[in-house]
Amino acid sequence: MHIQLIRHATLKITFGGQTFLVDPMLSAAHTLPTTPNTPNPVENPLVELPFSVEEVLNGVDAIVVTHTHPDHLDAEAVNKLPKHLPLFCQPPDEEKLIQLGFEQVIVVADEMDWQGIRFQRTGGQHGTGEIGVQMGPVSGFVMTGEGEPTLYLAGDTIWCEEVEQAIGTYQPDVITLFGGAARFLVGDPITMTKEDIAKVAQAASDSQIVVAHMETWNHCLLSRKELREYVAEKNLSAQVHVPEDGEGIDFQ
Repeated sequence: MHIQLIRHATLKITFGGQTFLVDPMLSAAHTLPTTPNTPNPVENPLVELPFSVEEVLNGVDAIVVTHTHPDHLDAEAVNKLPKHLPLFCQPPDEEKLIQLGFEQVIVVADEMDWQGIRFQRTGGQHGTGEIGVQMGPVSGFVMTGEGEPTLYLAGDTIWCEEVEQAIGTYQPDVITLFGGAARFLVGDPITMTKEDIAKVAQAASDSQIVVAHMETWNHCLLSRKELREYVAEKNLSAQVHVPEDGEGIDFQ
C-alpha cells in the first residue's frame, strides 16, 4: 500500500492493485472564498497543489468521497474528474453526486466488495453540539484486501466513540486522520486536534498513523510544526507521520 498526500484531505492511495483518489479538492490557491466566522479570514486554498491537476489524476482508477464539503470535493474537481470512474460515497451524498454528473456512484451503506477490496463504512462526529449537527453526516471507510494492510480512512471527525469503536472492531494497520483542529470563532474544533491524534495513537498502539488536512484551509489552525513537536514530546514520532504536500509513504 502506498499513501500520497496531495494537499489538505486529498490523498492518492494505491491499494489492492487499484489507485484511489480520496476527497479531491483541486482549486488553485486563493480562488475559493474564506470559510466565514473563523479566526483566519483569508481565501482558500492557502497553497497551490504540489503538481499539476493532470498529474494528480494520472492513473486514478476510482474516487472516494468521505463527504461533500467543498474542501473535500470542490467545483474544480467536479469539472476535471472523469465522470465514468467508480465513486464511493456515504448514503446521504448519493443523489448530489449523481446530479453532479458522476455516472458510477457506489454507495457504501454498510459494507461491500469491489475488485477484491472490501469497503466497510464507519461513523464519526464532525464537531460537537449544534455545530456538529450543522456540519452534517460524515463517514470513514475501512479497506481490506488480500496481502494488504488494513486501512482505516477516518474522515472528518474528532476523537469520539465512533472512532474508538472502529479501531476496536477493525484493528487497522494504518489509519489516516484529518487533523488541523479546524474551528470557528465559537464552539469546539470540528477535526482532529493534536490531543485527539494522541488519543487515536494510544487506542491504536499497533497502527501507523498518517495525518493530513493541515496548512491548506483557513479554519485549520494546527500546523505541521506544532503537531510534530507534540508527537515528539509524547514519544509518538515513530507511529504518527505528518507528511508534506506531495509526499508519499509505503506500508507493507
